[in-house]
Amino acid sequence: MYFRLLCILCFTQLAFSQNTKLNKANRLYLEHAYVKAASLYEEFASDQESLIKLGDCYYYNGQMEQATVAYSRAKKEAEYEFSKAVSFRYAHALYGSNSIEKADSVMSKLYSKTINTNDFITSLINGVPYVYTVEKIKHGSFPGDFGMNYFGDDYVFSSSRNNNTKHYTWNEMSYLDLFKAQLTEDKSLINIEPLDKIINSNTHESGAIISKDGNTMYFSRTNNKRYEVNGEKVATVKLFKSTRIDDSWSEAEELPFSSDYYSTQHPSLDEANGRLYFSSDMPNGFGSFDIYYVDILEDGFGKPINLGSKINTNHREHFPYYSDKGFLYFSSDGHQGLGGLDIFMVEKDYNNWHTPLNLGETINTNLDDFAFVVDSKNNTGFLSSNRDGKDDLYVFEREKNLRTFIVEGTVKDKNSQELLPGTLITLFNEHKVAIDSVVVSDDGTYSFRTKPNTTYIIEGFKPLYIPTNKDFNTDDSGRIELNIELELESYDDAEEIIVEKEDGYVYIELENIYFDLDKWNIKPQAARTLDVLVALMKKYPRMEVQLGAHTDNRSSVEYNLKLSNNRAQSSLEYLIANGIESSRLVAIGYGESQLLVNCGDNCTENEHAVNRRCEFIITK
Repeated sequence: MYFRLLCILCFTQLAFSQNTKLNKANRLYLEHAYVKAASLYEEFASDQESLIKLGDCYYYNGQMEQATVAYSRAKKEAEYEFSKAVSFRYAHALYGSNSIEKADSVMSKLYSKTINTNDFITSLINGVPYVYTVEKIKHGSFPGDFGMNYFGDDYVFSSSRNNNTKHYTWNEMSYLDLFKAQLTEDKSLINIEPLDKIINSNTHESGAIISKDGNTMYFSRTNNKRYEVNGEKVATVKLFKSTRIDDSWSEAEELPFSSDYYSTQHPSLDEANGRLYFSSDMPNGFGSFDIYYVDILEDGFGKPINLGSKINTNHREHFPYYSDKGFLYFSSDGHQGLGGLDIFMVEKDYNNWHTPLNLGETINTNLDDFAFVVDSKNNTGFLSSNRDGKDDLYVFEREKNLRTFIVEGTVKDKNSQELLPGTLITLFNEHKVAIDSVVVSDDGTYSFRTKPNTTYIIEGFKPLYIPTNKDFNTDDSGRIELNIELELESYDDAEEIIVEKEDGYVYIELENIYFDLDKWNIKPQAARTLDVLVALMKKYPRMEVQLGAHTDNRSSVEYNLKLSNNRAQSSLEYLIANGIESSRLVAIGYGESQLLVNCGDNCTENEHAVNRRCEFIITK
């Protein structure tokens, strides 16, 4: 009995101890102390909620293989259905673990469309503007370094190398400070020293940039106090500005659009230094972090402007960098990529941003790649990445890619939406000179290879249909595979007076043309009828028409054939005289060979009138 009681007491004490650890793990998780929380969850996590939180702890610290294991365990619990947010993190953990096909499967279900990363990478090979050679800075760098940028004659970056600061509970690393250094020809950092203490505080500093004149610095700094946001206390990140006075930096001042309740970070200046780009999770964005800009005014700053849905998604857009060539680079895990944060570029046409372009596998990996900066004149620059397990600094050189763009699509009937095999698709250059053509296959598809940064016109033409064309550019708008669907409308759908009859021919139904007995000159009534045909053929300049003249049977076969030929030719000459090219017309006299009413020798005048007619059939 005592033994049984002792077992019960031990079991109760064990359950109490586990419950206490679970409560502590949950508290640490809410405080974003992910390293310590993970160590507790690892001891006993078996329920779905704890396994997901364990996966999150690893995910938020870039430990994707461990995150994949935890999420997978949670998924197996009674085939547990993840929320959209957890599914997204699970997919990126799978990408980071090189489980590409499984990650694609999760993402395909999440977005209700097919995601094929390997095909996406292949499509980028021909379309990205540059090929990158990337190398880690091996000498002078430190795990946890990131965000290297040009800083006058020196370079600036963020680092957790200062062991004298307190540790950040998120990752148990030292707080970030800003450092400057010089870079040798063999890509080593030397003369590394922290920025002034007036810049580096007892919290995080990162993402410094300097103005062209070297007298203004912008950087990010974490708030030293936590405020409650959405039910949890967080220390937001703010943007600061410091000016150079003699050889020293001034006390940094917080920018007016920063807040205790949302973050503003990752500053970048445009080429004219009149606009500041940054990343923020301020309210009314598209979700998570978006890219914004503010105009720098003489008396302060303008209102933050969101760059819009072409660039921003409901996930993370970070680290904007505006190059000296007018391209905006940024990192995102919301646009299709290779996994984690990928680097994208985007250009602007007047006031509209194009679609962001993923820079491809020569610079992006299945983990986080970010903080891209480039010297466009020398085609060299820097990025940061955790591709080797920790954030590190990388240097790159780039060279122009021999690009080709694929333009493909389908051709359909505008009204029935049926495919139109046999359509001739012609590719023209901007001067309307045909450079390639293809006849659409049975599946209604076509495909062309095109050159980059070129304007094209693509045309679909099929007999008895109105030709359709579209123009497009193979620029850096983010479109590597351009899908252009052409819809052609048939003449009989477009015009009430055009009818396809049971005999399979398409007729232009006009008032009958009357000629005087044994005559073929065009009378005023006939001219009015032919004027309708002139207008129609001018409206559709690719339309070709057969003019068919018919007689009744009251004269000899030879006479009627000659008479009908003369009447058809007379109608043709009228059309030509009114601006219709002869190549678009065919005149045929049928005589009495195609009587509509075969009444022999007993025809009434009405029956003779029906047989005397001029028909207009569209041949193309």
